[in-house]
Amino acid sequence: MSPRNDDDTPRRGDSPRRGTSRDLPTEGDETPDTGRSRGFGGIGDARAYTPRGRTMAERDQRTRSPRAGRTTDPFRPALQVLDGGRPQRGRRPAEPEPPAPSDATKTSDATKTGAKTEKPVRTGQRDPRREPPRSRRPEAAEDDGDELRQRRERAAGRGVRVRDGARSGAKTTRDARSPFAARTRKEAAGKPPGRTIAKGSPAAAKSPAKSPAARKPPAKSRAVRAIAPEPPKLANSTRRLRLGTVLALSLFVMIGVRLVVLQVASSPADAARLVKLREDRISAITLPAPRGSILDRDGTVLAHSVEARYVAADPMLVKNPSQTAAVLAPLLGVAQSKLIPKMTKHTRADGRQSRFEFLAQGVDIAVGERIAAMELDGIVVRQDERRDAPGADLAANLIGFTSADNSGLEGMEARYDSLLRGTPGKQEFEIGKGDLDAPIPGGYQSYTEPQPGNSIELTIDGDLQYEVQRILGEQLRDWKASIGGAVVIDAKTGEVLAQASYPPYNAAQPLEVSPSNRDDVPSGIVADPGSVHKAFMIGAALEEGVITPDSAITVGPGLERGGYPFQDSHMQPKGTKMTIPGILALSSNVGTILIADRLGKQKVYEYQQKFGLGKLTNEGVAGEVPGRILAPDEWSGSASGSVPIGMSVDATLVQMAAGYAAIANDGVYIQPHLIKDVISGRDGKVMPAAEPETHRVLRPEVAKELRTMMEAVVDEDDATGTQARVNGYRVAGKTGTGKRLIDGKYTSSNYGSFIGMAPAENPRFVIAVSAEVPHGTGGDVAAPAFSKMMSDALLHYRVPPSTTPPPKFRIHP
Repeated sequence: MSPRNDDDTPRRGDSPRRGTSRDLPTEGDETPDTGRSRGFGGIGDARAYTPRGRTMAERDQRTRSPRAGRTTDPFRPALQVLDGGRPQRGRRPAEPEPPAPSDATKTSDATKTGAKTEKPVRTGQRDPRREPPRSRRPEAAEDDGDELRQRRERAAGRGVRVRDGARSGAKTTRDARSPFAARTRKEAAGKPPGRTIAKGSPAAAKSPAKSPAARKPPAKSRAVRAIAPEPPKLANSTRRLRLGTVLALSLFVMIGVRLVVLQVASSPADAARLVKLREDRISAITLPAPRGSILDRDGTVLAHSVEARYVAADPMLVKNPSQTAAVLAPLLGVAQSKLIPKMTKHTRADGRQSRFEFLAQGVDIAVGERIAAMELDGIVVRQDERRDAPGADLAANLIGFTSADNSGLEGMEARYDSLLRGTPGKQEFEIGKGDLDAPIPGGYQSYTEPQPGNSIELTIDGDLQYEVQRILGEQLRDWKASIGGAVVIDAKTGEVLAQASYPPYNAAQPLEVSPSNRDDVPSGIVADPGSVHKAFMIGAALEEGVITPDSAITVGPGLERGGYPFQDSHMQPKGTKMTIPGILALSSNVGTILIADRLGKQKVYEYQQKFGLGKLTNEGVAGEVPGRILAPDEWSGSASGSVPIGMSVDATLVQMAAGYAAIANDGVYIQPHLIKDVISGRDGKVMPAAEPETHRVLRPEVAKELRTMMEAVVDEDDATGTQARVNGYRVAGKTGTGKRLIDGKYTSSNYGSFIGMAPAENPRFVIAVSAEVPHGTGGDVAAPAFSKMMSDALLHYRVPPSTTPPPKFRIHP
């Protein structure tokens, strides 16, 4: 590639380039190269050569320090202009060489100065004597431009001197060989000296040099100075950050203003519309809480909840309610007419569209899976629970049953419903429209976990309950009884160990029997207690001291009160005297009325209350009735005869059993109760039931005397309760026969009963049995059942037999 024409304008403009190429012979210098210059083509030249006479190596012409390149312009192209397309060897900036002097000139100069003749330096060689001092910044090169020439002339006219090293701090020097310096000195000859300008300033390049060699006009040469290109304009990071901050703040302000408008400035109609839109997308499902169990005293399950299925419908998604109802009705056991309204689109009481309706609950798992396999539109089958009674009819009249939604309806299920059912949960979630009826991921969701209900542990002994029910059923079926009941009470604690009713029913199928047959007879049926009430009158008379165990009462064939005749089943001749045990053993009405006359009606009423009559026992059964007793001011003319013998008295079997338990417990009345413990459904903590109420009715010695005299009812051959005997145990009790009062009228049937305790010397249990039969007495119907029940209870709890024989009694003194 040929050297570039010297007259050509530099590629980057008229201004000279900085950083010229290395030492090249000036124009017109025809001195041939010697061996010291290897010429173009060497390895070093090849490394520096480019097709346009440039090298890709960036050289910092200002300084040789390695750090200099770090402070240079980052947009300066990494190119170095080469003159003639040939690389130079030196690292310092190139400068034009003066023309070689002729031999004559050399001689003349040497003669004038008296110096030795110097050997000429060949072109391409460096003359150390003429080597200018190295500088960290290259000298400004001469340019033929008019603008630069004018600057030089103005600088020369002012006599400006260039001080070398002003910028780098080096010692001031003058390069006599620089053609620019020589020309400046020539132009500035004869002018007054001006101010000194530090080298490196804008005027330093125009400062004249005072070297003698520079007075000669240099040969025409071309010096090129590299010029940094105009750097591109880049984005300002600070400006971008400020602009982004402003945009972000503006966005937040807009959102905040909109929220304020929606929540404060919006009209109630707009707010209601937004709420309505939200509610239409919200689907709510009630999560039933697991219902607590009912257990016996040993933890045996009497009633609990088992896994089942519920079938529900979304009316918005059911396409054909009539057809769907026809399919489900036979499977669910629900009439089609009841299913269609639930599956038809309708609004609830709050004005919202119904999205969930129960069709059936407590469905068998097999039935639920069958319905789910049909994949009916809008029909869902989910896990549910159903109340189950493993014992079927075991204590069914006592426990009761629940509805399809597990709400207690009768018995203890109803009485303790709030305790057993727990707190239902609730799940709300946002759903899509149409076929996208499913929870929206990331949408609104609310879940309230259901709280399980508490379990109840009863005082009932499941094994004893089973035996009592069995014996009662067998006995009453033989006597064709309409209703009957039995109660077993622990005399020392007041706990009800068994409470049976006849007829029983299956708690899993409660609707198959009439409501009257589901009643708990011992706590829900009132009747005249009959002669069992006489023990209370004898006990009160002993307590008040109007009689003693050795007292004798003169009886006759009968008496009349208020126009109503009262007589004995075992009629005695007029003027016959009877002992207190004899009055009990033969159940003398006349003798009891005469003893009550000694007490007075006020005392009779007070002791009726002390024995627990006329008020609820609160043993824990729903539907318990309080019964009724006559206050003294309510007595009629015949009341003084009827009340002492248990007529005109309404009492339940539980009330009478609790009164006898006071006699067995040395005269202390203990409230009968069925609840032993409550077990928390959350953490399983056992919470004992409240202590039963107690109060004293009789003194211990009076209670003992009364128990002993009551043994005559069982032991005497002519007594009314001989069928209540228990082998190996002393038994004390009393028979009774009364009437039931229904709708203000007495029935034609007899209501017989027997209440007793054993062992009589230290009673452990009190058992009361009653039944309504077409004919028969308490001694005939109830006493045999009592005997069997007491025998089982004593053996079940391993109560030792009596060690003393029963006392001997005399009917007549």
